[in-house]
Amino acid sequence: MSALARSQAKGRRLSRSTEFQRVYRQGRSKANRFLVLYSFARGEGDDAQPRFGVSVGRKVGNAVVRNRVKRTLREAIAELEPKLGDGLDYVVLARADVVDLVEREGMNGVKDSLGELLAIDQEPPAGD
Repeated sequence: MSALARSQAKGRRLSRSTEFQRVYRQGRSKANRFLVLYSFARGEGDDAQPRFGVSVGRKVGNAVVRNRVKRTLREAIAELEPKLGDGLDYVVLARADVVDLVEREGMNGVKDSLGELLAIDQEPPAGD
């Protein structure tokens, strides 16, 4: 990811505790074995681009493992972002089993799991 893309992605992150709490309390959730996805539709007039927050708790592992999981999640989110609806806030909560997924399948496995929660078809279109 280029430095420009990274700085743009940082601008679309949820960073304040109140933003996370609003998504948790007022949003909808979907879950699978590895991740929980909370989504909340912002009011009209807000920035149209989707914003994301990532939460990885201590049950996932030590700081090194948690940071690896966060980096992998953010990279998967960045690749899926163009396919997402505007005006939404998302929080991705990592479950303890996500470590096995990251080690076994890497970013592709995380992207598939996240795409499943976002209801995005991950398969490329069939050729002619």
